[in-house]
Amino acid sequence: MKLAVACGLVLSSLLAVSSTAEQFDFFYFVQQWPGSFCDTWRGCCFPDTGKPAADFGIHGLWPNYAQCHGGDDDASFFSIVGRRGKCWPEYCEREDGNALSPWEIRDLVASLGRNWPTLSCRSGDSFEFWSYEWKKHGTCSNLRPHDYFARALALKEAHNLTAILAAAGIVPSDTETYSLSSVSDAIAAATGATANLQCNRDKDGQTQLYQVFQCVDREAKKLIDCPLHMRSRCSGDRVKLPLF
Repeated sequence: MKLAVACGLVLSSLLAVSSTAEQFDFFYFVQQWPGSFCDTWRGCCFPDTGKPAADFGIHGLWPNYAQCHGGDDDASFFSIVGRRGKCWPEYCEREDGNALSPWEIRDLVASLGRNWPTLSCRSGDSFEFWSYEWKKHGTCSNLRPHDYFARALALKEAHNLTAILAAAGIVPSDTETYSLSSVSDAIAAATGATANLQCNRDKDGQTQLYQVFQCVDREAKKLIDCPLHMRSRCSGDRVKLPLF
């Protein structure tokens, strides 16, 4: 009887996720350089825990389609902003609920605070940032909250972008610029997979490396070559990596 009850609990737990499984193709694992986030006309605000380290921070782990649904887009015209058609699932309904509970990630909070901090001025509470990312993207990941955040942290630890770029001589500076190809090549050589780069502009209008989009398999465990080309917003062939 006890065994039957236990099996029933396990089965219902699995159904809570699998009954609403999303059929996406890969994840975008997105990391942003804090100096580039802050060095814009909008500026930034530090989380309640204080100024983050000068290190690439996680922005999100986003399920994505290899081809947009319901539109006429060619994959080469994929854009993370201003999409045409439906290019990723978001805000999925789950039978186990959509809200993120602090209890579910209690053992990850310290690591998340270091590696996934908020820089938004809307709130200095990083948990609000994680909750937003979970509701918008994590609910579509086919993962439980703990696995979703733990796998993002594991990816960052396994492929430290700050160290990878530093090993290639690409270090934060307010005067030096680097070729986009050198950034891409350094990441590909160190991780074994191509990534997409995204730029923004500093207060003076100079192009700077903002985010790195690494592509990950549907289990959120292994990097893969990005199947899509995205608009990078990188004008010219050189970028800054500003001090933070």
